[in-house]
Amino acid sequence: MPGPGHFDAHADVYERARPPYPPALWERLRELGLLAPGVRVVELGAGTGQATGPLVDAGTVVTAVEPGPALAERLARRLPSVTAVVGTAEEVPLPAAAFDLAVVATAVHWLDLGVVLPAVHRALVPGGHLLVWRTAFGDPDVPVTAFRRTVAEITGRRPGPPRPGPGELDTEEWVRRLTAGDRFAVRHVEHFRWSVELDAGQVRDLFTTFSDWTSAEVDEAAAAVRALGGRVLEHYVTPLVVLRAV
Repeated sequence: MPGPGHFDAHADVYERARPPYPPALWERLRELGLLAPGVRVVELGAGTGQATGPLVDAGTVVTAVEPGPALAERLARRLPSVTAVVGTAEEVPLPAAAFDLAVVATAVHWLDLGVVLPAVHRALVPGGHLLVWRTAFGDPDVPVTAFRRTVAEITGRRPGPPRPGPGELDTEEWVRRLTAGDRFAVRHVEHFRWSVELDAGQVRDLFTTFSDWTSAEVDEAAAAVRALGGRVLEHYVTPLVVLRAV
């Protein structure tokens, strides 16, 4: 399976294809008092800024750590107020007690938590927060659509085991891993369900950004959209875990 460098190789596609996170997630973070002008944020695995933009819009001061230089360049161009740092979350030295908030948006599965969690804990002020969320592309609680059946057929033909580690919706296991070592305690957990309508070109772009999809598989998914009338309604889930440093 390709590593995280896959995203940097498709930086232009990534920037236009990845959908924004649901508005309800940002509203919940505001209700929890986590987003406010002047809040100092470090974001790990920022990509081209799908989460960074709303953080900036909330008035926070963001340092974005992104291992892909092409992705980081696009983020810096879009959001010039952000301090963009090229490097991995494991390698970039974070100053002690310099941040109120740490954010990991759809990147936690790439991190070595044994290295990153102690570093983030040191970088947060006492009582600071770590926010982790992911997106499951496909909602198991929604009746299976014809397009989702095709997606399942494509992924079901793959040889070998699936990607190691917990799945996007295995929130209980992610919570266990994130609280290991007793550096962080859970404050809030919530799943946000949302949907987006995509045409064949948008599906091609989005699925190209998935590190475990081959170009032939992407072509097959896009062809399925065309066969289904040219547009599909996709149902997604974004689990949010809010942790407080202890």
